[in-house]
Amino acid sequence: MAEKTIIATDKAPAAIGTYSQAVKVDNTVYLSGQIPLDPATMEKAGEDFDSQVVQVFENLKAVCEAAGGSLQDIVKLNIFMLDLANFAKVNEVMGQYFQQPYPARAAIGVKELPKGVLVEMDGVMVL
Repeated sequence: MAEKTIIATDKAPAAIGTYSQAVKVDNTVYLSGQIPLDPATMEKAGEDFDSQVVQVFENLKAVCEAAGGSLQDIVKLNIFMLDLANFAKVNEVMGQYFQQPYPARAAIGVKELPKGVLVEMDGVMVL
């Protein structure tokens, strides 16, 4: 059986439920959903989509680094948004955090997200 390693960092929001920030199995890291909470205050990073999507990428980046990798090691990214009209903004901001080759990705419109946020992301990283 593969050994599991729990990944945790104070540079990303603490888990607010029964989950870990990430779990590493062999060379694969499963990243839990990150919402736009400031890790220092555990408050929303702003009410607007622009500031929230940047905070989500910063939170994902922190967890990736805690696992010994970087955003560039993400092979699958899932993006959940309340309003798919923000799709172009996600692409714009993602282009500031990722270089080609880009990860496989899904962008999904949802009815509701935790704490009333506008965006959440999770993913899979291979080291």
